[in-house]
Amino acid sequence: MSALESRDPAVLPPPAERQDGVLGRAYRALSVGIVSVVVLIAFEATAVGTAMPVAARELDGVALYAFAFSGYFTTSLSGMVLAGQWSDRRGPLGPLTTGIGAFAAGLVIAGTAQAMWVFILGRAVQGLGGGLVIVALYVVVGRAYPERLRPAIMASFAAGWVVPSVVGPLAAGAVTEHLGWRWVFLGIPALVLFPLALALPQIRHRAAGPVDAAAGSGSLDRRRIRLALGISLGAGLLQYAAQDLRPLSLLPGLAGAALLVPAVRGLLPRGTYRAARGLPSVVLLRGLAAGSFIAAESFVPLMLVTQRGLSPTLAGFSLAAGGGTWALGSFVQSRPRVAPHRDRLMTLGMVLVAVAIVTAPGVLLHSVPVWSVAVAWGVGCFGMGLVISSTSVLLLQLSAPEEAGTNSAALQISDALSNVVLLAATGAAFASLGGGSTAAGTATGAGSAAATGSGHPAAFAAVFLPMAAVALAGAWVTRRLRSR
Repeated sequence: MSALESRDPAVLPPPAERQDGVLGRAYRALSVGIVSVVVLIAFEATAVGTAMPVAARELDGVALYAFAFSGYFTTSLSGMVLAGQWSDRRGPLGPLTTGIGAFAAGLVIAGTAQAMWVFILGRAVQGLGGGLVIVALYVVVGRAYPERLRPAIMASFAAGWVVPSVVGPLAAGAVTEHLGWRWVFLGIPALVLFPLALALPQIRHRAAGPVDAAAGSGSLDRRRIRLALGISLGAGLLQYAAQDLRPLSLLPGLAGAALLVPAVRGLLPRGTYRAARGLPSVVLLRGLAAGSFIAAESFVPLMLVTQRGLSPTLAGFSLAAGGGTWALGSFVQSRPRVAPHRDRLMTLGMVLVAVAIVTAPGVLLHSVPVWSVAVAWGVGCFGMGLVISSTSVLLLQLSAPEEAGTNSAALQISDALSNVVLLAATGAAFASLGGGSTAAGTATGAGSAAATGSGHPAAFAAVFLPMAAVALAGAWVTRRLRSR
């Protein structure tokens, strides 16, 4: 809305809407509906890790175990680009409903699979749906909520992960044990009816159609769609190469990089990788924050199990408090009084993330209590809550309405692609320093490093210390988020 338009009473929302919060009468149905979608996605994401080992064993597909995760991730990248294009040209309603439908269909395919390749196909369909949904939700927030409410709804998205992060693994474990792993997948599709019934009428009323009526008749940008396919295929090849350190694996790795580089340059804002001021730095920061944190977090339970002898359940609980502190950080950034200080708040957040990552491997010393990891990770999650929700708010502030979909897709691609690249890099470093033998020894129970503490602590240090450096680089990028 322009400055002139904002002075025109004809384009202002009704007085009740101007005063309403995200759960006020005007926005309640929309807020509950879209947050419910986030909660369902969060439950699925946290529950799948519990059911996946059983599913892979029953389907005789342990050798393809990693592809059940990467299949989701690589197709989600294409979904993000498609959703950005679709939302900008025709509104977010189409990609959101299609995405939810694809997500539910993928769950059904995975839950009824009789072979591992069918299961992986289901996960890929899920990923396409998930990519469509997350970008469409951002566009809905940008169109349906005034700027003063966007920090609060982003905080609600973060809060939507709290209960699933704690309850999801426990519920999935109980369902897997008593009903079978298939019901972890088959039980979720029926639940999408509730958020759809609440949210879709409100989205149709507030956010349907293109911002510019003339743009609605335009076709999708075929070049960006080709780049989306390239980034998905490149990410998949890179992940495959990182799982196999033989010299021959360099070939798919190089092919993946050759596809990724031009695709990333074409899909992210110009100047992203030199931290140009404004929108490019917002997109870059999202990748640095998400990639460094998730890459480090992925190794925390393994470190506690193999080096300190914790059970997998206790090791998982070491991260449970992080859901609450993440939501708290997101709540803090949503307060109107902190909005003028958002840049400094994000700098603080990235410093806290770096401190948490560099502190966690202290548990490799047996004189350090194991609970110190839970404390450190709670601090890091608070920092992530400050940063991740703030990048979403800034992105919408810096995006023209007709570019909200494309820019939201760029933000999500930066997040997801950074996860792929940094997980691949840390995984390769971990394995090259003997970390794979540590995990294997624990799995068999023979000569467990957890019992003796011998293991390969240097392999864990090679994961955490570089990721702390990446987080510190993110702290520097926070100084370039605004055009000066």
